[in-house]
Amino acid sequence: MAPETKRDLYPVEPESAAEASQPHYGLQRHVLGPLETLAQSVSTMAPTCSAALTVPLVFATAGNGTWLAYLLATVCTLLVALCIARFAQQSASPGSLYTYATISLPPVLGSAAAWALLLAYVATGASVVGGFIHYANVVLREFVGLAAPGVPLAIFAVLVSIWIAYRDVKVSARLMVWGELASVLLIGVVFAVLVWRRGPHLDPSQLSVRGVKFSGVRLGLVLAMFSFVGFESATTLGEEAKHPLRSIPRAVIQSVVFSGLFFIAASYTEVLGFPASAGTLDQSDAPMSVLSTAAGISRLGPVIDICAMVSMFACTLACVTAAARVLLLMAHNGLASRALSKIHPRNQTPYTAVLATGAATMLLSVALVVAKVSGETIYDWMGSLATYGFLSVYALVAIALPLHLRRLRSLTFGSLLLAILAVAAMATVLAGTLYPIPEPPKNWLPYLFLLYLAAAIGWHALRSGPKENSLSADR
Repeated sequence: MAPETKRDLYPVEPESAAEASQPHYGLQRHVLGPLETLAQSVSTMAPTCSAALTVPLVFATAGNGTWLAYLLATVCTLLVALCIARFAQQSASPGSLYTYATISLPPVLGSAAAWALLLAYVATGASVVGGFIHYANVVLREFVGLAAPGVPLAIFAVLVSIWIAYRDVKVSARLMVWGELASVLLIGVVFAVLVWRRGPHLDPSQLSVRGVKFSGVRLGLVLAMFSFVGFESATTLGEEAKHPLRSIPRAVIQSVVFSGLFFIAASYTEVLGFPASAGTLDQSDAPMSVLSTAAGISRLGPVIDICAMVSMFACTLACVTAAARVLLLMAHNGLASRALSKIHPRNQTPYTAVLATGAATMLLSVALVVAKVSGETIYDWMGSLATYGFLSVYALVAIALPLHLRRLRSLTFGSLLLAILAVAAMATVLAGTLYPIPEPPKNWLPYLFLLYLAAAIGWHALRSGPKENSLSADR
């Protein structure tokens, strides 16, 4: 009898036929486990960033209805996540939502989805660079009583993100896992102690949404959606994730469920526990430090601020990682220069796309810093711009789902209803970004986004027109 080998004792689960048939682009194959795949989505969402910066922004409009805005945002996002998961069970590639939209929609809409998604990741990266600048200076003031200029901080955050994304996707994923996990656990400790010190009871002001108008909750819903955007970014790891047709759909759904529960709990607890003596929640530079002091564990405040800073950096890294893979597939499909499809021979990373998306993120954030825009405001403005991109792509993917399933002869009433509800949810949120009209300069962001899409569609027509005309002539 032959002796047992290490391979016999620890068998590697083979690829399924569907996984083996997925396209390959030269990236590292099947190197990321389920936790690392989940980390890509969670880090792009950056729960710590939301607890530190987004929840206060939602509170400014929704007040005691902040938790309700996050509950509605969770439901809206989950509808889209279920649509995306249906696609992710059948297709795995670096292009993520761009690929799903292209499967069943006209090429021009697929191209629009690609460019919108690329803008969304780059703008999100610039947004959290603004958050990094803000919290880096919060930490510096706490420890040394000084503040640093925004430009070198922005350049540092993006350059380190580019270097890690350039070198190894595994290092990138593991850094995101542990950084975000530590931050969320520390915030959870503060929330638990805060609730315990106040005594276990429900807050009637929040549960009855006292003093809250529906228009305020609707505006809060729009801001709360920014906490969720990027939940789908695990789909950009289609070639690098182990068993992607199983692990990626699970990561998409799990990231929404876990983060949604965290956001609802965070928004409820922050409104409940923020002391009146410290002003209002939306006016605090470091709300988690204030809450730590209120909980009687003030020493955790600076540590959480450091974690928030690290979380902003991890989100920048996640955005560069995701954007580079979308740009890689766009280059393969002729929507961008073929030079952007190059893979590093040793690192097996899309290094030219990483450099391009990292440079775009840096230019956007540095330009705003030079224009004397604060880190908090960069986070707000760029987050709003990114949300337009994400919501547009989410709606296109939901529209594409029943068309795709009908082509496969597997369309059911439940799938059709899911797609309709997801499109309606995204349309509702988009309407909330347009009316009431936001204050300047955010009122110009929808027009800026539409101008960008028009340019993308024009670029698509310029590059594909002769080919399409030739095909039409052949027919």
